[in-house]
Amino acid sequence: MNDHIQSIEKEQIKHLHFPHKEVLSDKRSKRDRYRKLVRGLSLGNLEHLKVKIVFADDEGAKKVETTIWGITDKSVILKQSTIIPVERIISVN
Repeated sequence: MNDHIQSIEKEQIKHLHFPHKEVLSDKRSKRDRYRKLVRGLSLGNLEHLKVKIVFADDEGAKKVETTIWGITDKSVILKQSTIIPVERIISVN
């Protein structure tokens, strides 16, 4: 999947369409994703560091480097109220 991951700016995310389908299949991957999101939130708030988020919209995989401002059960919140559904996030680094 890493061969064709399009880099985008966070400002473009609000124009994307996200299907209502989980991209990860096993519970362990989902737990790891959530832990990495919480870690990314802490890094952003405490040390002003950005994370790389790989996610999938209806056209395929995309990546963005950004600061996580908040996390809910279903969404990751970025600057300017930009939201990525948690179920569409493939990885966080």
